[in-house]
Amino acid sequence: MPGTIKQIAQLSGVSRGTVDRVLNHRGRVDPEVARRVEQIAEELGYLTRTQRKAGGRQAGAGVEGGKRIGVVTQLSGASFMIEVRRGIEEIARKLAFQGIDVVVRECPDVDEQMQIKMIEELVEEGIDGLAIMPVDCAGVGLKLNQLIRERGIPVITFNTDIVGVEKLAFVGLDNRNSGRAAAGLMAMMMQGKGTVLGIVGNFSNSAGMQRIDGFAEELKKSFPDMTLIGVRPSGDRTAQVASIVTQALSAFPDLGGILQISGGQAGLRQALARWDKEKRPCVVMYDATPKNAALMKEGIADFIIDQDGYTQGYRTISLLADKLRWDKDPEKEYMYTDINIRTRYTC
Repeated sequence: MPGTIKQIAQLSGVSRGTVDRVLNHRGRVDPEVARRVEQIAEELGYLTRTQRKAGGRQAGAGVEGGKRIGVVTQLSGASFMIEVRRGIEEIARKLAFQGIDVVVRECPDVDEQMQIKMIEELVEEGIDGLAIMPVDCAGVGLKLNQLIRERGIPVITFNTDIVGVEKLAFVGLDNRNSGRAAAGLMAMMMQGKGTVLGIVGNFSNSAGMQRIDGFAEELKKSFPDMTLIGVRPSGDRTAQVASIVTQALSAFPDLGGILQISGGQAGLRQALARWDKEKRPCVVMYDATPKNAALMKEGIADFIIDQDGYTQGYRTISLLADKLRWDKDPEKEYMYTDINIRTRYTC
């Protein structure tokens, strides 16, 4: 006999309300708690009301004919992908017991043609749904809408989004709002005045550019005495980050802050090594990876904004699986993960 919400709550040490939120995707729950609840529910064979109405069987019994979810990423070597990949792999292991395969294609760069090729390969192999970190360009947008309109393949974007695509949902950070948060942190450290340099990985990466947009908007609105002197692309390479920062400090010796959005964050260590810590620019960076946490503890960075990559990977595949199994649509189009601000004491 399948387990009950009461039993799941008792075994996982949380309230029945928390169990309900996790299993029915109603509101935010700590990722570790959510994983524990989902694991216990799966072990007990619990089915939600939506699953029972759809005639679903207990978890682990398989799905007739099987289903396949394709995943296409970008910047596979970037540090933030460690947590994204961990979320994808964990949900993939669970879905494998339910007859759903997850097939991943990882692109090392922000490459339009390579991403289109990966999508086409997955379609040829046969997929029922697609999760994608899209390159924001016309070619990828046309390809995705073709899948949705002509083949009926549901698409969910995650981490990065794309304009004009009829996707089911987007799962990821509210990038523009996180840029505003970065501006507030920078202004607090710089006492609301001075010059700031922005570093992104690639201008075609929509997530990074939205963060820059939010940052610039907030400076203009709330901190008019602060100036964004420029935004430079680094290609997510350590050497390029080091070169950009070195050149900026040479041209602007009184540079007050650096907003580091791209990968290659270790380049900051190289560029700032010869600068007195008391005189170095304030630094706000993204993604609480072990390497970035080390930079913070060394005094290279002041704040890290984390985007909860694990939840992005896990929730995206889970939502697609719900669509394929129970024809359940996400509750809303934009499923934002938390904007987590880390200090050297909380990293």
